[in-house]
Amino acid sequence: MKAGRQQGSRGRRARQGRLAKALVIGGCAAALGFVPSAAVATPGSGVSGTVVAKGTSQGKLKVKTPNGRTDVTFRTITVEPGGSTGWHTHSGQLIAVVESGTLTRTLDDCSVEVTPAGSSFIEPSGADHRHIGRNLGTEPVVLWVTYLLPEGSALSDDADAVECDAKK
Repeated sequence: MKAGRQQGSRGRRARQGRLAKALVIGGCAAALGFVPSAAVATPGSGVSGTVVAKGTSQGKLKVKTPNGRTDVTFRTITVEPGGSTGWHTHSGQLIAVVESGTLTRTLDDCSVEVTPAGSSFIEPSGADHRHIGRNLGTEPVVLWVTYLLPEGSALSDDADAVECDAKK
């Protein structure tokens, strides 16, 4: 009787061992399904890309697209030394990268933001976000700008100047 119990005990252990081994192998096989594999990737051909500008934001960028259809426009802007954009607004948000130079923006509340080359920023939309960009430096300011505007909107709208001296 004792020998029978030992054989049954050994048989159960052997079955448990085989089950554990099968579970481990099955788990590894399943995990391999989640690992990216170059073997299943398709190589590209006839495609090239050029990074034209890169900038890092000062903090988190909060991008909002207009309701409805959105025109997405990419544009390069150069502001010569002593030049300015004039006071204006946008009907949608802009994402801008300063490729070279330093852009000095005066905002509707008369605060001033200085953005050097290698930086990025977002300009908010709406009439209450009028601003002017100036190049107070000695080299051209080159901006790469992505506009996210309601379909058919102008890139910018002229705005009255803010009298910042009167606000101080």
